Amino acid sequence: MVAGHLREKSGYYYAVLNYTDSLGKRKTKWISTGLTVKGNKKRAEAILMDARRNFNPEEPKVMNGDILFADYMEKWLDIIKSSVAVPTFASYSTTVKKIVAPYFREKEVTLKNLTAKDIQEFYLSELERVSPSSVIHYHANIHKALKYAVKIDLIDVNPADKVERPKKDRYVGSFYDADEVNALFEAAKGSKLELPILFGAFYGLRRSEAIGLKWDAIDFDQNTITIRHTVTSCDLDGKRVLVASDTTKTKSSMRTLPLVPFMRERLLTLKEEQQENRRLCGRSYIKEYLEYVCVNEIGDLIKPHYVTESFPKLLKAKGMRQIRYHDLRHPYVKHTTKNKSLQKQKSQTINADSLGFLFFEDVAFVLVRFNFSLLEKKVEIASAHLFELSLIHISEPTRHLRI
Repeated sequence: MVAGHLREKSGYYYAVLNYTDSLGKRKTKWISTGLTVKGNKKRAEAILMDARRNFNPEEPKVMNGDILFADYMEKWLDIIKSSVAVPTFASYSTTVKKIVAPYFREKEVTLKNLTAKDIQEFYLSELERVSPSSVIHYHANIHKALKYAVKIDLIDVNPADKVERPKKDRYVGSFYDADEVNALFEAAKGSKLELPILFGAFYGLRRSEAIGLKWDAIDFDQNTITIRHTVTSCDLDGKRVLVASDTTKTKSSMRTLPLVPFMRERLLTLKEEQQENRRLCGRSYIKEYLEYVCVNEIGDLIKPHYVTESFPKLLKAKGMRQIRYHDLRHPYVKHTTKNKSLQKQKSQTINADSLGFLFFEDVAFVLVRFNFSLLEKKVEIASAHLFELSLIHISEPTRHLRI
């Protein structure tokens, strides 16, 4: 006999049964008694006891090659759910439930009868409405699911191995020049986008890194910012969820950057503003995100999707050229994190290539005032000048510093 109890909902009694299915997952089933709460507790308890005695959980259908391919794809999601990250599963789930399964359910093709031709026709159909890059993502899901089907002997070969993937489009990013960056900083000043934009354009942070920046990652004594925590959002089971993680996109993305005077002053001011906002709001201030830098006036975290959706709106409102938020980091990445000599270095300590250059065509604009104390070795520069905080035009492209 399964466990159960009574619950009141909207003035009525419900019998709530708790059980474990054949896969070991805990399940809950609600059964309406049809009885109002007032004066019916004993009758409701009798109905509950009867439901507990007679309840038989539905046995899952045995999976074999005769299962519809659409049904198999959805079952595959349940199988991999515990083995992949939440954002990854959300992406898989959206692709399967909204795109792959509906198409193949209409075709009524079974797993064992699925052919490379069926998959190829699906890709050709999708290419009429989405980009090749999207179809490549669909292919990755289908191939992985069919590879598992081969592994557990539901099919002998993976038909996706025989399919021609579309060629991925090469995305050509666009980025702002110095004047546009300055104009953007001015346009975002005082808005919720100000800090994410500063972090993106100034330090080359990804959206997840900017939103995930915590106060304990900023060392005001040593004047460093350490990138080690991220926050992303995804749509899962019809709900938008936040995913916080003490990881970054890649191992090399965990890095320490110099806290330059301009950013130091801005962040110290922001910290005081947040403390004052917390005092003014009292109990209404949201305590959940006290550790984070990018929060609004009531302490709520600035959400990743808000940055993505609001950034183009800001550009349009200010009459500025449209780029993606992610494009803010392109000039920085091109000449720092993707520098070949930097890739060879195993150490994540600060070096000359990561001190904040933005390159535009053949002119370099220095965004930071060097803090040479951060370097492991002493750096000597012939001119021995410290650059001002504002953007400075250099007549010749800046040479990389040798340490």
